[in-house]
Amino acid sequence: MKRILVAEDEKTIREFVVINLQRAGYETFEAESGDEALEIYERENHNFDMAVLDIMMPGKMDGLAVCREIRSNNSSIGIILLTAKTQEMDKISGLMMGADDYVTKPFSPSELVARVDAIYRRVALSSIRENNEFKEEIRSGEFSLNLRNRNLTRAGEDIELTQVEFQIMEYFFSNPSATLDRTDILRHVWGDSYVGEEKIVDVNIRRLRMKVEENPSAPKHIITVWGLGYRWEA
Repeated sequence: MKRILVAEDEKTIREFVVINLQRAGYETFEAESGDEALEIYERENHNFDMAVLDIMMPGKMDGLAVCREIRSNNSSIGIILLTAKTQEMDKISGLMMGADDYVTKPFSPSELVARVDAIYRRVALSSIRENNEFKEEIRSGEFSLNLRNRNLTRAGEDIELTQVEFQIMEYFFSNPSATLDRTDILRHVWGDSYVGEEKIVDVNIRRLRMKVEENPSAPKHIITVWGLGYRWEA
């Protein structure tokens, strides 16, 4: 069963989200605050494939804090944030903290389920590779990307990646020195049916640079090709 944690303080929205996810085959766990979401997450021994978190929630822990806490000990779980149109900086902050995507309110049930399904497929693929001991690696200079456990190393030192970061790096490694435009990256990682904004690519590139570059403000590996996209150089 696909297990998903839904944290939303507005009861009507939470019930709306839960019923549509259940219809799509997800086993749902509900929380009306960030604090309760973390309690459920711990009680279930972190055994979730996905989490849908509203950014604005009462209590000590809002959605961003919950996202940061969950991502700090679970790199494989898929995380989607529910945001308002006015929460532009919160969207970027959430992506920088490790969220995979965000959905802006109001949203249709089909849009939310499609975005959840897209990220769940990446989570499931990673699990299949790990369970089947898939050991193929892609090497690029001093970097090595293990396709079984989603692990990136640089000169033998581990660099932990989220699901989205892993797919972007796999795309880069498979196309060394080639310029990949934002639309190509978006379609490859988020899928053809993705209806979000291209800037999600830029935010994830910023996050990756913080992990792989010695000086993220002067990158030597993930190069910006102005007006087009990005290029990987080992």
